[in-house]
Amino acid sequence: MTRNLSRRRFVRISAATAGFSLMPAGFHVRAGAAPIIWRGTMLGAVATMEIHHDDCGEAERLISLACAEAWRLERLFSLYLPDSALVELNRIGILVDPAAEMVDLLSISQHYAKLTGGLFDVTVQPLWDLYASHFSREGADPAGPSPAAIETALALCGCGRLAVGRDRIAMPRGMAITLNGIAQGYVTDKMVDLLRSHGVTHSLVDMGETRAIGSRPDGRPWEVGVADPDIVARTETVLPIVDRAVATSSAYGFQFDPQGRFNHLFDPRTGGCADRYRSVTTVSRNATAADALTKPFSLMAEEQIQSLLPRVDIERVHLINAAGRPSDVVA
Repeated sequence: MTRNLSRRRFVRISAATAGFSLMPAGFHVRAGAAPIIWRGTMLGAVATMEIHHDDCGEAERLISLACAEAWRLERLFSLYLPDSALVELNRIGILVDPAAEMVDLLSISQHYAKLTGGLFDVTVQPLWDLYASHFSREGADPAGPSPAAIETALALCGCGRLAVGRDRIAMPRGMAITLNGIAQGYVTDKMVDLLRSHGVTHSLVDMGETRAIGSRPDGRPWEVGVADPDIVARTETVLPIVDRAVATSSAYGFQFDPQGRFNHLFDPRTGGCADRYRSVTTVSRNATAADALTKPFSLMAEEQIQSLLPRVDIERVHLINAAGRPSDVVA
């Protein structure tokens, strides 16, 4: 059986008044009419929303609307719902008359693939399948899949081979897409857009990636803690944010093998796994960019990250290197 496949979250809300981890699923209404806090599960991750609103009933209605939108998008982007649009695309290699959001997200993905020289690639699912299959076998070689098997999987990857249009999306048979590296950020942005359109000015949305609307009602920034990769429940640093999004990727976030040598952050050039940093955290004006770019940044030297920042919507990158040393790259 596959071992060590539990997912560890590396971004958590650290503001003392939030109390997200203690709440049951559903609404939590505090005295006064605000804040209204919801907690549940979206896209395979613990999800939370905190809305500050004068009308408690309206806040609950808006959270219900936002959740309905998130669940609708999950049915497009999920790898784990058997009837999702993505599962259908992976199964037959084509989607006719695709949803506008699927076209939008795959177009954004191709844009980031070009900006990063192919280091961001949503077509690496064959590599995931290869590593998962390899390490699920009894007596699996701890050195990982063979070079020949990796080459075979790499031959099925390449974001440039996707044909993305409003009328159809198509790819060669055998290819497979994962949107796990960008969909949570995209859904977070859609929910923020919905809440803003209904007049919400103070909110914190976390659909696996975190984005704030404005500040806290008292003017203080929201606080997002970057967890220590080695010590559970310890915060390595705290990032104050106002109208910003934060995302983290870590080589320790998902491990295929007990030794932790092989993880979910694949290098599309080699088929190997990222090992340069313990974690990479980005701060951006939108969660889609923050989410997507943690993955290619995990494969880049600090100098490469710095040179790319003027071309992407990332303001700050917080790195913890393989030796545990933190550093920051700022646009």
